[in-house]
Amino acid sequence: MEEKEVTIKNETGLHARPATVFVKKASSFTADIKISKDDKTVNAKSIMGVMSLGAGKGSKVNIRAEGEDEKEAIEALVELIDQGLSEQEGE
Repeated sequence: MEEKEVTIKNETGLHARPATVFVKKASSFTADIKISKDDKTVNAKSIMGVMSLGAGKGSKVNIRAEGEDEKEAIEALVELIDQGLSEQEGE
């Protein structure tokens, strides 16, 4: 199992388009991936689950993956968040 805490940096947090980008990336891995904020944990491959976290800018979230490609999944998702969840298209 791989696990990493990361801070949401983009202006809108994990809502609408950024959440969709995050879920799409998470869904590209076979590992079981969970994302947690405070005491709530959801499936990182569920758009409704991710949006229900209410993770705004500055929120700390924990990403946990377990499975064949867990290390790659964590690295890719942390990088995605660190880059602002590709919110600015065309950059």
